[in-house]
Amino acid sequence: MKRLLAAMAAFFCLLPLAAQVKQEIFESFKLQERRDVSYYIPESYTPDKQYPLVIVLDAERLFDQVVAVSKYHSKYQGMPETLIVGIHQEKDDLRWYDCAFEEDSGLPSDKGKAFYEFIGLELIPYMVSAYNVAPFKMIVGYDITANFGNFYLFKEASLFHGFISISPFLAPEMETRVPMRLAELDQQIFYHLIAEGAPGKDLERIKAMDAGIGQIKREGLHYYFDLYPEADDISIGAYGISQAWDRTFSLFKPISPREYRENILTSEEPVFSYLENRYNTIESLFGFRKSVDLDDVLAIYAGCRKKGDFESLKPLSDLCKEAFPETMLGFYFEGEYYEELGEPKKALRTFEKAFGMEEIDFLTKEMALEKMDALKADFGF
Repeated sequence: MKRLLAAMAAFFCLLPLAAQVKQEIFESFKLQERRDVSYYIPESYTPDKQYPLVIVLDAERLFDQVVAVSKYHSKYQGMPETLIVGIHQEKDDLRWYDCAFEEDSGLPSDKGKAFYEFIGLELIPYMVSAYNVAPFKMIVGYDITANFGNFYLFKEASLFHGFISISPFLAPEMETRVPMRLAELDQQIFYHLIAEGAPGKDLERIKAMDAGIGQIKREGLHYYFDLYPEADDISIGAYGISQAWDRTFSLFKPISPREYRENILTSEEPVFSYLENRYNTIESLFGFRKSVDLDDVLAIYAGCRKKGDFESLKPLSDLCKEAFPETMLGFYFEGEYYEELGEPKKALRTFEKAFGMEEIDFLTKEMALEKMDALKADFGF
């Protein structure tokens, strides 16, 4: 496992970034100062498409890793390309001033409040005006900057849907406040809590936060905790970011065998509803309709057969006619729907249509022909 993660980290660092990354000075009215900010814009960016936005704090430490992970997953895992903004905070210990909190209340200090508004009222609006930003926004931080990301949970509606919190240096009471707030929010939240195993003064509080969040049973909260005993404060970012990224955008992956067993077969809802909800969630969060994946279709079809949910075959067939119009997929599923419904004439005509179309995956013309012959033999057509 160590070797795999080390190899992945090395690979990410070697990915070419320069062509799509630029660093500029941002004149901030809220901070009353000039700040170094890095931007990653996908090479294939087009204003016709929406892109999730990721804000990376501690840019010197985390920005290149986040960009590399985003590029890798979008290229090889079918996940969306993202716009990434990194805020540089290492010079003159800016991170401790930007993200400072009051020791008694645990709330942001005066500089922390200004930095909070800099991100929410200046930096993000600038990106929204300059690029086609999707509704989904994520914030990534380490140590004191990871704690700072939590402050955005305490608005009526969170500005961010995704949080990657790496070894947070927690403000007072944050281990109880964050679970309470995550339980109350009525929106989709992806929250990743990551820690290294080296003993530290906040590890027990991080574990307490994990215990609190782990007890929440709320639809729409996607929570993950990863403790890496072999990691230290240098390597923890490389260990945690890729895993968190993979989970956040897992909706873009085809339905896995585990997902099929644990979510589809155990659900009391119609099987097709699972696919419908999945794609609707993608559209509402990320701002665009994902093209229908054949593996998803086949998983839903298998679920229909396994659970005897033949009513779901009809909407599935309609979806396939639209997504795979030249193939026999839609009409074959519709034929099975009529067959199970006890309407052999409609089933026969539909299988005849399927027979005249292109084969796809496991469906062959021979299978359609066998269905037609069986119907004719059983009903004397």
